[in-house]
Amino acid sequence: MDGLVHINLNWGITLLTQTATGILGNSSLLCLYNFTFITAQRLRPTDLILNQLVLANNLVILSKGIPQTMAAFGLETFLDEAGCKVVFYLHRVARGVTLSTTCLLSGFQAMKLCPSISGWMQLKIKSPKCIVFCCFLCWILHLVLNISVVKHVTGPTNNKNMSMEKMYKYCSLPILRRLVFSVVAAIFLFTDGMFWGLMVWTSSFMVLFLYRHQQRVQHIHSTRLSPRTYYETRATCIILILVSMFVSFHALSSILSFWITQIQNPIPWLINISSLVSSGFPTFSPFVFIFSDTRVSKFYFAC
Repeated sequence: MDGLVHINLNWGITLLTQTATGILGNSSLLCLYNFTFITAQRLRPTDLILNQLVLANNLVILSKGIPQTMAAFGLETFLDEAGCKVVFYLHRVARGVTLSTTCLLSGFQAMKLCPSISGWMQLKIKSPKCIVFCCFLCWILHLVLNISVVKHVTGPTNNKNMSMEKMYKYCSLPILRRLVFSVVAAIFLFTDGMFWGLMVWTSSFMVLFLYRHQQRVQHIHSTRLSPRTYYETRATCIILILVSMFVSFHALSSILSFWITQIQNPIPWLINISSLVSSGFPTFSPFVFIFSDTRVSKFYFAC
């Protein structure tokens, strides 16, 4: 019994550390982007997209990391049915917004690099109204798609026939009828597949762009790049790192989640690892921008 308590305490501390790190990183960026907006400083076109990404990341961590951490410490009945519905709904919406926003960021950078897009179209793409409209659509899409979560999620229960109780100790989800499950699965597979396909396509285009750019540079005697080319290349590399992180964490999380659903009585440490991985991208992605954005150091130095 002492060993089990010790293991749960270790997992609780691990989850708490990850949750605190993610909230700190995302909140820091959120403060920076909003401070830049409030003080009427020059905004980059991607700042609005990044602001939405870190906000969605924070919601993912708050709605998944905090309840999972409390459950790891042994608190399993701290939410009622209404609380479970809110937590699950926020997590599903925020997770979807994270996917679509990462896809939007990748597509935005690819269109900036595309030479076939006219100057007028480049200005329209970079306009704040266009970006705000795209961000607004991301929220509306996932707010509507995840309404079914509110209907089916229930509070903690002792009924061991609940399909998702072994994954979420603090809430449960009854087994859906085959027709309902098929329809919901088809909708999410289509929307997620569309965003994944766009992300892969735009990322492939950017990799090809960087490769061709490198080939051109090798044939030029002077390797000095213009400031605009340097910043475009640097921004492209950062977004490719972000997309690679998202694909890695999301793929591993999907594998672990599928594995857990196929096991009759999943091992507790497997459930905790799945929780760590599912919150991996929201936790570590803000630090990619913190260490690559020069405005971060200037902002904290000014503070």
